[in-house]
Amino acid sequence: MRLAAVHARLQVCELVRFPGFSAGTLAFPGIVFVLFGLPRAGHHPNLLLASYAAFAVLGVGFFQFGVSGAIERGTPWQAWLRTLPTPPAARIAARVLSALVFTLASVAVVVVIALTTTSASLSTLAWLRLATALLAGSIPFVVLGLAIAYWASPKSALPVANILYMLLAYAGGLWTGPADLPHAVRTISPYTPARQWGDVLWPAATGAPWHASHWLLLGAYSIGFGALAAWGFARDEQQHYR
Repeated sequence: MRLAAVHARLQVCELVRFPGFSAGTLAFPGIVFVLFGLPRAGHHPNLLLASYAAFAVLGVGFFQFGVSGAIERGTPWQAWLRTLPTPPAARIAARVLSALVFTLASVAVVVVIALTTTSASLSTLAWLRLATALLAGSIPFVVLGLAIAYWASPKSALPVANILYMLLAYAGGLWTGPADLPHAVRTISPYTPARQWGDVLWPAATGAPWHASHWLLLGAYSIGFGALAAWGFARDEQQHYR
């Protein structure tokens, strides 16, 4: 654990030195909330706060795990690290810890904007449930980001992550809510992982009960994406370290 913490601190310092990544990760979800969420926030501010907080977490999952992982995979530094007698779990744990720092900061930006510009207000229990839904519900997207890191090339990872980021967020109703989606998109929305995540987040923000089916489907997506990431990792290990 100590090794993972040291590696995580180095990763955070490295990413902070690249304002294009750190500033973009922190600012983009808040900007999208102001442009698209704020005009719709009059009737359901708590729902949109939860949705755009998830949008912020989703971005960290795809870009820090996916894009950064794919880029680092081809660097001499990362190749050297992988020759050391350190288990892969320590490197992944370090990335999770560093991602958590950016996740908290990115979500905080969205929450501050929402609380200062809308009538959003959550009870202490609702905040705890929302935090649980954000952290636990993000697991499928974190492992999907890892799958991008091991299957996409450094040059293709960014467009792949961008496309998935936007499509999943939109199809899941995180930008507008599922009721405002076009009919064709609304038909497929319940089958997307982002919609299942929304169906966990929105009850947390409104005080409604959770349904086990949404958690089970998120777990199924986690297993599927995790298998894809593990396959990509094994493939990459065989190609470079046979």
